[in-house]
Order: sequence, then C-alpha cells, then structure tokens
Amino acid sequence: MQFKLIFALVKPNISNKVVDAMKEAGATGATIIPARGTGVHEAKSFFGLTIEERTEIILFLVEEHVVEKFMKVISKAGGFNKPGTGIAFVMPIEHIAGLESQMKKFKQQARDEYF
Repeated sequence: MQFKLIFALVKPNISNKVVDAMKEAGATGATIIPARGTGVHEAKSFFGLTIEERTEIILFLVEEHVVEKFMKVISKAGGFNKPGTGIAFVMPIEHIAGLESQMKKFKQQARDEYF
C-alpha cells in the first residue's frame, strides 16, 4: 500500500468541521498541532501590539487512492474558496510503522473504491 500525508492548515474554529467531514468520508483519524503563522493577510495590531492569528495543522495519513476525494472534502469543509480560511497539501510517505491496528480499515476502503 502507498500512503500520503495530507496537511490542512486551518483556523481553530474550522478544525472540528474539517476533521468531522473527513471522518464521515472515511478517514481513520487525525493529528492536530497548534501553530501560528503569517501570510498575505498580515496579523492585526492593537495599540502597537501584534495580534497573531492562531492556526492548526491537521495531519491525515491516507492511502494514495483516496487523496483526491479527501482533498475535496477538506476544501469544502474548510471553506477554502474564501480567502484566509486555510490551505491543504499532500506529501509522499516512504516508510511507515505502527499502522497494524488500522490495516483492516485501509484494506476495506481499497475494496470499496474498486468494487
């Protein structure tokens, strides 16, 4: 099996919506990492103090054949068609350990996709 890692960078108020939509679509879980960042829409300031907007990085380890479907789910749930809501991208995975408990679910997803 080939795996990919989907990174979704979203505002904290959107995280649960994205994770719930992904689980409903068949994702087996997610890892959420608190973060902060800067971009085109710079942080606001208040009396000279910069107020940085929080971000959360949501990681989804998925099989390669469901990446396109899951990217559409993330984009829709996160409202990525609006500016400043988030981004998502995919990275390849070369080696993996610790998924033995989830292999049955991955194999079932693969069967469902092809039949």
